[in-house]
Amino acid sequence: MDDILQNILTALIQTSWLERFSVVCGIIQVLLSKNNKVSNYFFGILGILSGMYVLFGAKLYAEIALQGYYLLMSIYGWWYWLNNKEAKEQPISTCNKKDWTIVISIVIGGFLVFSFLLKQITDSDVPLWDAWVTATAWAGMWLLAKRKIENWILLNISNLFAIPLLAHKNLYLFSALTVFLFIVAIFGFFKWKKLMQEAKSI
Repeated sequence: MDDILQNILTALIQTSWLERFSVVCGIIQVLLSKNNKVSNYFFGILGILSGMYVLFGAKLYAEIALQGYYLLMSIYGWWYWLNNKEAKEQPISTCNKKDWTIVISIVIGGFLVFSFLLKQITDSDVPLWDAWVTATAWAGMWLLAKRKIENWILLNISNLFAIPLLAHKNLYLFSALTVFLFIVAIFGFFKWKKLMQEAKSI
């Protein structure tokens, strides 16, 4: 336990300004997202771009692919909220059967594709673990863009597995950020639930 704490402390001291910038943007993004603010995407994009550069330096190519998906979904989500008349009026809602079908397809399809690619074309020592984190995060980001309350559940499934995965990769600062994101996502779920109830009472 002392070794783990020492490694975390050392990582905090030795991290680059770019990694710290990425973590700060990630914190701001999730706090804004919790409060249903569209500006969360701006900080999310900044954090993603800087994080991709850090991950490239660490040669974590699968994680870069996940961040690339985050980037695309963040751009889509930002556009969807700002430039779509229907989206501006779209309230937070729960998943229907069609949404769950898409979510399950993303999770299963993403897991199968990524696990295959990681095994075949990379030297990943955790292909199944990495693929699961990626697939569940994909589904969560899609739900977030659609303003579905279940996005917090899918994102936290991903976070739960990502925390030890990042620690395994010696990215202790990113692992600590993911712990924070896990906690905030719990509050985000209840915040969105409250907003849904308030919208129904109007």
